[in-house]
Amino acid sequence: MNFQRGRHREEPEINFIPLIDVLLVILIFLMVTTTYSKFSGLEINLPTADGKPPTEQPGEISVAVTASGDVLVNKTSAGRDVQSITAAMKRIAGNGEKEQIVVISADAKATHQSVIDVMQAAQAAGLSQISFATQNSK
Repeated sequence: MNFQRGRHREEPEINFIPLIDVLLVILIFLMVTTTYSKFSGLEINLPTADGKPPTEQPGEISVAVTASGDVLVNKTSAGRDVQSITAAMKRIAGNGEKEQIVVISADAKATHQSVIDVMQAAQAAGLSQISFATQNSK
């Protein structure tokens, strides 16, 4: 028996407008309270040196590292690998003084690895005194 003859049943529906309003408020709240991390690069200003021009000493081994990574030992090409640089340093050092100084003049655009290779070659050649050449600030 159906006692509700004239009444028809309404279909239930979901009203999305209040849901959108609530989500918009949550989104605004999250945007306002969120802190944004700022990543910045480390700026390095390389120092310059003031002083009198260096005088070349007789027991000095001059090593130049070019921007392309080529290594010149006393103005002669020594290659790029550690073994050939070590051989060139040993040949120039010979059986001379034990207190020879290796002066590294690296180009500003030379890779860090090239300079480390020269330092490693100097250590392998038995040369423990290493110095770096700088440019005058003037």
